Amino acid sequence: MGIIVSIIIGALAGFLAGKLMKGAGFGFLVNLLVGIVGGFLGGNLLAWLGINWGTTFVGYLVTSVIGACLLLWIVSLFAKK
Repeated sequence: MGIIVSIIIGALAGFLAGKLMKGAGFGFLVNLLVGIVGGFLGGNLLAWLGINWGTTFVGYLVTSVIGACLLLWIVSLFAKK
């Protein structure tokens, strides 16, 4: 996958995860970081569970959103309120 597609998927996944978990996005750079780390986390988690959605844009996006939501949930456990 190309670097441009990775950036687009990461930013979109971070934005969607921010909307799902908190109700607002975090800005382009934080969305990108959350989406890329979420893609790594989601890819490993789904591979461990034996789930493979192929190498399509939608498959990468859904995997990244799942991982980003998981990442934001873990961060929220440690965040002070």
